[in-house]
Amino acid sequence: MASHTPAATPIEPTVLDLVREERGKALSPREWKFRLRGYGYAIKDFDGTQFLTRLPHGKLLGALPSEFA
Repeated sequence: MASHTPAATPIEPTVLDLVREERGKALSPREWKFRLRGYGYAIKDFDGTQFLTRLPHGKLLGALPSEFA
């Protein structure tokens, strides 16, 4: 079964600012993902691209810029 990469849509600037701020506070990618879960977000990888999703149902919000890789 072939994997399908979701379309890269822009994330709202205020949400992206929160993600960027939490990345700056975290000491590792694992801690960053944990911190985002506290806000109701998660990171999913599709074919090497990171996407921000909304918990609990995994609603896709958009592709993260390459600065987060």
